[in-house]
Amino acid sequence: MNFRWGNVGTFQISPGSHMWQVANKYYKDDKPIPITICFGVPPACTLLAGAGFDYAILPMGCDEIGIAGAVQGRPIRMVKCRTIEAYTLADAETVLEGYIHPRDRRFETKQSEDANVQGRYHFHPEWAGYMGKAYKAPTFHVTAVTMRKPVTKPIIFALGVHTLDDHNIDTTVREAAIFELCERLQPGIVQDVVIPYCMTDWGGCIIQVKKRHQIDEGWQRNFLGAALSCSQGMRLAIAVSEDTDPYSMDDIMWCLTTRVNPRTDILNPIPGGRGQTFMPAERMTAGAKQWTASNTQFEGGMGIDATVPFGYESDFLRPVYPVDRVNPEDFFTKKDIENAKSRMVGWVHSLARTGR
Repeated sequence: MNFRWGNVGTFQISPGSHMWQVANKYYKDDKPIPITICFGVPPACTLLAGAGFDYAILPMGCDEIGIAGAVQGRPIRMVKCRTIEAYTLADAETVLEGYIHPRDRRFETKQSEDANVQGRYHFHPEWAGYMGKAYKAPTFHVTAVTMRKPVTKPIIFALGVHTLDDHNIDTTVREAAIFELCERLQPGIVQDVVIPYCMTDWGGCIIQVKKRHQIDEGWQRNFLGAALSCSQGMRLAIAVSEDTDPYSMDDIMWCLTTRVNPRTDILNPIPGGRGQTFMPAERMTAGAKQWTASNTQFEGGMGIDATVPFGYESDFLRPVYPVDRVNPEDFFTKKDIENAKSRMVGWVHSLARTGR
């Protein structure tokens, strides 16, 4: 959001998001859309708000407030707004009440307005790890600012985009939703879903599977296709076997190096599908045109099957070191052990923990 006209500001809506779905539904109506913008909300609400683009599992109209209540173990308290026909979070520190005007679109920055160009001038950091661009966005007209009585000093938390704090918020529910998506396709195969920091929240995921018998072979590719299709903006999904540590990118890179056949294991299941324009590589497909969502093309996300083929487990057997039977303190001083641990980087953490 960017307030350039007093009580009126631009409201950038991610294409495909829940808010985009709502704005698109009422785009041609004469009435604006009532909405509240909440600051300083319960942590469970922050988790659900950050779980974007999981709409096969969290579709439009699902009770995210109810899910947040389940996460925190008690209902989320709601209160009626003062100036609009809507409810808002009672435990938010500050609430902006107002209306979204989908057809009242204005430039987010003066620089882009003066040039009359969308998608080329920098605006703010984005989740993909690049500077975002300024567009013509719908406007949010504020009708009131309400807040809780400041009995105690509220915590001011400066959350930066594409930081580790932001990553934890954006991926916690998202990992669970992708896990649930795979589980619904075929129960019992998916073991874990991890979104490493380097995959930038919505940009990718690691899906760990366990093939129980021959008929399970191939489901990992269904999972990859489903994740890439149902998660707008995902560019890379990797499937690994149960002997791989999905939390170690060193282990993942080892699998890509030793278990992937480039001719058969690299998939592009949705060429020409709809992506997410926060990715510079996708913006560039607009060429000389304005880099807007309607002018860009999605070349398709990439799925990589880095699992062990069923029946060939002995050919891909990893050496396992008996870390549970060796006590370093029998051979080294505490200071020596601490010194060695301080030098450990990457895969050796997984080796020390799992023995492989």
